[in-house]
Amino acid sequence: MKSYKMKTDDVKSFELGRDENGRLYMKRFREMFAALKVDVSSVEALAAVRFAGRSLHLLQERWAEQHGLSEGRMGVLFRLHRCGDMPLGELANDLDSTPRNITGLVERVPDPADRRSVKARLTEEGRKQIDAIWKEGLEHQFTLVEGLSKEDLAQLRHLSLLLVENARKELGK
Repeated sequence: MKSYKMKTDDVKSFELGRDENGRLYMKRFREMFAALKVDVSSVEALAAVRFAGRSLHLLQERWAEQHGLSEGRMGVLFRLHRCGDMPLGELANDLDSTPRNITGLVERVPDPADRRSVKARLTEEGRKQIDAIWKEGLEHQFTLVEGLSKEDLAQLRHLSLLLVENARKELGK
């Protein structure tokens, strides 16, 4: 299992400050761009989103590692736990993987509706493992959003997905 130590140290090295309105910012980022004398608020906001994404990714890796799993394998187990049997191709696509990479975690079962298709199903051992860590995962997420109101969370979701929507438009050009 790979270690997340070096990447975690990188995330911890970012010093945060608060502006005159009490909003957090990355000190090093502001220092790097201060000499430009231009408004870099959009660049700063996007850097914060990338930094937040990287931080959450590292937390997910750490949590998975504590359970003897990779982040990808944990994703497979969670998806099958919540959705039930799924076609291997659909599961791999949802997790940005290949069917070959996920079959070691689950058993392959024929699709009764389409004899050419194969579905993935959690093994009994996989079901036991994911049942044991599912609740813990929810508790971790609640801890991460502590202090955010429902309105804050709705705004965070909206702004993040607005970035995704704009990125999709840009990628479509």
